[in-house]
Amino acid sequence: METGFDEFLHVPARLSIVALLAPADWVEFAFVRDSVGTSDSALSKQLTALANAGYVDVRKGRDGGVRRTHVRLTPQGREAFARHAAALEAIVAAARHASAGGGTS
Repeated sequence: METGFDEFLHVPARLSIVALLAPADWVEFAFVRDSVGTSDSALSKQLTALANAGYVDVRKGRDGGVRRTHVRLTPQGREAFARHAAALEAIVAAARHASAGGGTS
């Protein structure tokens, strides 16, 4: 497997979440839920797993009396995502090279 490939992040739900969070700072839970297309409980489960791995921070608070949850990637999460994305890009590049006649059958 490619160096930097992260089996933990490769779970489709987690990969979708970190990819969504990568260009942002704090993102509201509801936005992540709607963008990823999942339920509150499924997103909560994945965010807990990501937080336990040190990849995301979760902040809960009140905004005008309404409970709000926000999430963001930690520096460790950003680095892990960057490494994983680079590993995926290397795998795709190797496949393209092979399909262009650069590989052996």
